[in-house]
Amino acid sequence: MTGGADLDPRRRAELLVAAFHPAWYLGEPWLGACLDRLATLDHPVARYQVAALRGRPVPLAEAAARIGAEPRDRVQLCGLGFVAGQDAETYEMAAALVARCRADGVVGLLPTLLFFLAEAEFFHSRHRDAAVSLDEAVQIARDADQPLWNSQLLAVQAVLSAVAGDEPRCREQVAAALSDARTVGEAGGRAWTFWALGLLDLGLGRAESAVAHLATLREEPYAHQVCAYRSVPDLVEAAVRAGVPERAREAATRFTGWAERVDRPWARASAHRCRALLTGDEQDYLLALKIGGRPFEQARTELLYGEWLRRARRRTDARGWLHRALDTFDRLGAAPWAARARTELNATGLAAPQAIRSVTADLTPQELQIARLAGQRLSNKDIAAQLFLSPKTVAYHLYKAYPKLGVSSRTELADLEL
Repeated sequence: MTGGADLDPRRRAELLVAAFHPAWYLGEPWLGACLDRLATLDHPVARYQVAALRGRPVPLAEAAARIGAEPRDRVQLCGLGFVAGQDAETYEMAAALVARCRADGVVGLLPTLLFFLAEAEFFHSRHRDAAVSLDEAVQIARDADQPLWNSQLLAVQAVLSAVAGDEPRCREQVAAALSDARTVGEAGGRAWTFWALGLLDLGLGRAESAVAHLATLREEPYAHQVCAYRSVPDLVEAAVRAGVPERAREAATRFTGWAERVDRPWARASAHRCRALLTGDEQDYLLALKIGGRPFEQARTELLYGEWLRRARRRTDARGWLHRALDTFDRLGAAPWAARARTELNATGLAAPQAIRSVTADLTPQELQIARLAGQRLSNKDIAAQLFLSPKTVAYHLYKAYPKLGVSSRTELADLEL
């Protein structure tokens, strides 16, 4: 971060704004030095970068209008939106930019934008949608030789596999995400792999191992990254279950401060859940449940509260919360969490219901994506153009999808909830 004094001020500002991305992955002291320089600039993107890293909401619509209409100019705003906790706004922006790139045939930006779209879908508990976005993005990133995004996409896929409890697939995706370190000295998705492995171990009851993976995200160069903050509730739960709550107290305090700054209900609910785990205070569980969160996180709070109630010998009170959690976990395909809820529900003396299999459970992400578009009565040619595939490939995937769904035509597809 030295030199550049003799550059044209406008060019210097552009270079510093561009330097934010590699500094993000390098961490301290590079990120701090970059932000110090950015804070001196009269540049709209620089102001948004500094605001987001300080946990202040970014006016995304206003920012987009100021920096230009091209997707390439707006793409960084998606990442900044997540840093500031603006998941819903970021989803809308990413979805619009993906649609724009499809329409204009701008394939090279799609891995980046689909990564942000999948991230938003995952945060909103739309796990199947995230899997569809990631599957397409990985294929494009590989074809376009984009190692940074390929690594990150594979790592987020590993997080989804961890939630589903698919250990072989999760570990395979982690290994693939770490295999290409041609970007900034290490694989771009490394931080997400720590979250994936931590979630996997937490879901499968290996609390000590989960703590080891998740605690790594509290260290440089990862501590400021989106997945580092979003994984703090997982670290708190793992540390409490492992009997080492002190390993999560500082992280929980920082997360609470961040939740207050971004002022989002789901973030405040997660902060209350963290406090409930660390203190055992029932009021924090009740506050978390009252505020409400995304379906997966809400169900996890319901499960933890139900466990707390059962341990307090309030089995009748626990049943409703455990039943609600189980319904959500089954719907999301979060197998380890569903198994834990079933065990707890059975322990209250109430037989847990069996899972109802989703009609789309056997579809691959690409089959689901194509079936959804075919259900909208799009032709194979139109689907192929939108997804940058051949009509023959589209026809093949529909041929594989129809028997799995129990249908034989687009008309029948339109009647399904896909």
